[in-house]
Amino acid sequence: MTMNDGFFRAAAATPAIRVADCRHNAEAVAELMEEAAARGVQAVVFPELCLTGYTCGDLFLQKPLLDAAERELAALIERTSGLPVLAAVGVPVPVNGALYNCAAVFCGGRLLGLSAKSCVPNYGEFYEARHFTPAPECVEVSFAGFSVPLGSSLLYRPEDWEDCAVGVEICEDLWSPEPPSTRLALAGATLILNLSASDEVIGKAAYRRELVSGQSARLLCGYVYADAGEGESTTDLVFSGHNLLAENGAVLAESEPFTTGLTQADLDLSRMAGERRRVTTWQGGKYTAARTISFPLPAAPFRLHRRVDPAPFVPKGETDLAARCEMILNLQAAGLKTRLSCAHASHVVVGVSGGLDSTLALLVCARAFDSLGLPREGILAVSMPGFGTTGRTKSNAQKLAELLGASFREVPIGESVRLHFADIGHDPEKRDVTYENAQARERTQVLMDLANENGGLVIGTGDLSELALGWATYNGDHMSMYGVNGSIPKTLVRHLVRYAAGKFGGELADVLLDVLDTPVSPELLPPSGDDIAQKTEDIVGPYELHDFFLYYLLRFGFGPGKIYRLALAAFDGVYDAATIKKWLSTFFRRFFAQQFKRSCLPDVPKVGTVALSPRGDWRMPSDASARLWLEEIEAL
Repeated sequence: MTMNDGFFRAAAATPAIRVADCRHNAEAVAELMEEAAARGVQAVVFPELCLTGYTCGDLFLQKPLLDAAERELAALIERTSGLPVLAAVGVPVPVNGALYNCAAVFCGGRLLGLSAKSCVPNYGEFYEARHFTPAPECVEVSFAGFSVPLGSSLLYRPEDWEDCAVGVEICEDLWSPEPPSTRLALAGATLILNLSASDEVIGKAAYRRELVSGQSARLLCGYVYADAGEGESTTDLVFSGHNLLAENGAVLAESEPFTTGLTQADLDLSRMAGERRRVTTWQGGKYTAARTISFPLPAAPFRLHRRVDPAPFVPKGETDLAARCEMILNLQAAGLKTRLSCAHASHVVVGVSGGLDSTLALLVCARAFDSLGLPREGILAVSMPGFGTTGRTKSNAQKLAELLGASFREVPIGESVRLHFADIGHDPEKRDVTYENAQARERTQVLMDLANENGGLVIGTGDLSELALGWATYNGDHMSMYGVNGSIPKTLVRHLVRYAAGKFGGELADVLLDVLDTPVSPELLPPSGDDIAQKTEDIVGPYELHDFFLYYLLRFGFGPGKIYRLALAAFDGVYDAATIKKWLSTFFRRFFAQQFKRSCLPDVPKVGTVALSPRGDWRMPSDASARLWLEEIEAL
């Protein structure tokens, strides 16, 4: 997939250096820059003081070393002038009797600025304060043949990148109580580069990883950390070249210890900008960088080298998935438990169809009743066979209720619906939306009346995916007194039921697994023999696609074009471009047209970051036009 869409390819580079051999080190940096350019990298960061070596000690007081560093930097900038890569290279910079630990930031043959280290350590094995001075307020200096600003609050902004602004901090800055990256991010930086020479001792890698991932999460940014490695391991210190690239708390790439070379990742900077707009506690613009430096950097499309998860709601790995399922079931049950306690209710009524959603709702009711110490007989599972009900689903519904110890009742609705057809003059041979929805509304009436009769609550079964698509009958299965599944997408419902099967085992597990194996269907049209006539995904499209679309629409506010291109990457080899475009159009058309159903939803327990409750999670007018979104899809 070729794209840009706000993705920015960055790399952390660890060259094999020789301490105090500036020419050799500049050559190693140049080679890695050329490799980075060949890989389509747009920004590369090198370790702290890598042109000289970090461990030079009192050699930093020697003029030959400082002169060589400046001379080799000038040659490096000239040599790489044709590369479309922003580079940050560590170099010592003498100014008016002081020496600063700096990142020389350059691109296209031009030195843009010298970002200086603010927090200069002088403890343990680090004696930098013996040689270096903390960053000054922004000053203008002449260095390597250029007149540039030097300071800790410089912001580098590529001209052709809407959501890209680069800030730089150096090693210990990240360890400090108030890292410069905080102010840089609040001034607009969406990407932070860190030049580091962090020695390796037992346990430090994990701490370093937590610092980098945590800072990227707090600042809603991309963070690229380059660490010193081979050749820097002199005297008492050993350096492992531990490079890290993180985005909003997630480590996207990490080098193997004691290796050299490039570690790269494609960072989604437009996603970070979107997150900042969404999070109202983000106080962007609170600080202004001392100097913003603009420079040309082509934003050419590239083939994405980043895995796009086709199931963003589902954790990877059996252990994480099991933990997530247990937490969700507990959240659902806890929400229902609170509602039952406040309503002084000891009974619930659940319509059971033998499908996934009603199965999950029944499992949640059982868990909530156990938590309250109530007998499960207070759960009334109601099967309401209609014109499309098959023997398989009806049997599974009854077995499930009985094996869970719930009360079970069968209330056929066929005759009632036929009488209703006669009352309104509808031809029962006309299998239209009236034919289908009359059954759904009759079932809801039965459940509501049984709840009144038993002094209980009707528990809704519809899930998040159905709410997004409006795949529910208004004032039918759309309505309940409490909806336990309303914030859970269909792709996750399946895993919750499978998890429950694994926990229970035995005959109950067999029933749950058969439910999982049953096609998703509202069963409103007469079956052909024992075969289900309606298969939901044949009508509205695959739920795995719709859940993917929903996640990126609600969680990050992406437009249809970017969602489409992400889907091409995520479902490569599964769905072709025409199929993805078709169902993307269906999704947006239905999502806008069906908002009126979401504007009057029952209470539902929120379990994830993506939800559609009109009381806080998604506020959208029912009359909004989908034209802009559909036109963007049509133009794909």
